[in-house]
Amino acid sequence: MTHAPARTLARRAAGLGTTVFSDLTELAVRTGAINLGQGSPEADGPPAVLEAARRALFNGANQYPPLNGTPALRRALAQQRLRRYGVPCDEDTGIVVTTGATEAVTAAVLGLCDPGDEIIVFDPAYDVYTAAARLAGAGCRRVPLLPGGDGFRYDPDALRAAVTRSTRLLLLNTPHNPTGKVFTRGELADIAAVCQEYDLVAVVDEVYEYLVYGDRYHLPLTAVDGMADRTLCVSSAGKTLNLTGWKVGWACGPAHLVDAVRAVKQYTTFASAAPLQDAVAWGLTHQDAWVAAQRSALAANRDALSAGLRTAGLAVLPAEGGYFLQADAARAGHADASEYCRRLAHECGVVAIPTRVFAEDPSPYASLVRFAFCKSPRTISQAVGRLARSGSARPRG
Repeated sequence: MTHAPARTLARRAAGLGTTVFSDLTELAVRTGAINLGQGSPEADGPPAVLEAARRALFNGANQYPPLNGTPALRRALAQQRLRRYGVPCDEDTGIVVTTGATEAVTAAVLGLCDPGDEIIVFDPAYDVYTAAARLAGAGCRRVPLLPGGDGFRYDPDALRAAVTRSTRLLLLNTPHNPTGKVFTRGELADIAAVCQEYDLVAVVDEVYEYLVYGDRYHLPLTAVDGMADRTLCVSSAGKTLNLTGWKVGWACGPAHLVDAVRAVKQYTTFASAAPLQDAVAWGLTHQDAWVAAQRSALAANRDALSAGLRTAGLAVLPAEGGYFLQADAARAGHADASEYCRRLAHECGVVAIPTRVFAEDPSPYASLVRFAFCKSPRTISQAVGRLARSGSARPRG
């Protein structure tokens, strides 16, 4: 008797595939190109935080921590939220530590959405958000952030039009990946009004909260009037302390929303990295000066890369926060960013990402390219030198 082969993937997972970041890393290795596609820093975090982790490792912090996270980290996070934003957060009921911000976002979507519900995201969107919706069996409605000379903006009417009877949750990322946009106080007030009018929960990914440049500043949505009871804020140590491999993240908010994250997390990772949690607690409490210096270094990288891209003939959009800037290859004669990125990798030795891969409707972003500047000044200088020779990557007539 013969049997039909078993279906290997559940339908909810079948469409996920390999992330674009894995593909780009492989391309960079294969071609020897400088990888400005992935937001992975080249330097370690603060030496004092690494030493704090070593102390924790050798002083017995190596068993299961509490499900909510170590007391030291929860206390540090409660103090940080109050000190920076004036937002009170209960360290016992209002915080859960997760294995990176990715787990926090995914667990929030799984814990708050039923199959058939809908979530709203701003396009172009970090791919974790749509993957989390798919795993939850939820639909995803996208509101486009449209590029212009002053950066990216959305149409408030388009946001309201995206809400349906099935909408359960709005997922906001600010500072925003991949556009580098920092949502303004006015935009946050508009988003808050929509959430309150239609009784939506807001999950806000704030992993770049410390990395805001110039006269921009990060305002948590939970600090907007009427949003404290319906907003879950997600962040991590990865971007703030240059410790992306530690995967120490968290979700903060009212107990009923934190409970939803915890309900899922307890059956996935349960808990992780106890000594790293205590080291992150020390870093958040004692390393503000290091973080400020890192922010200044990133701003200098952004400016150097922007100048190099302009020299190469691209138009550069404002990068207000985060690790990335957007450049328009159409100015250099490339209407198709995907083709431009292929040529850039093979002919100039620089890897970047076409912004269209983050969007449901790629047409507004057809010629836009995302470049990461979270690298060493030496790497940025080398990339700028290669970009200066990118005349070879111009379209052939």
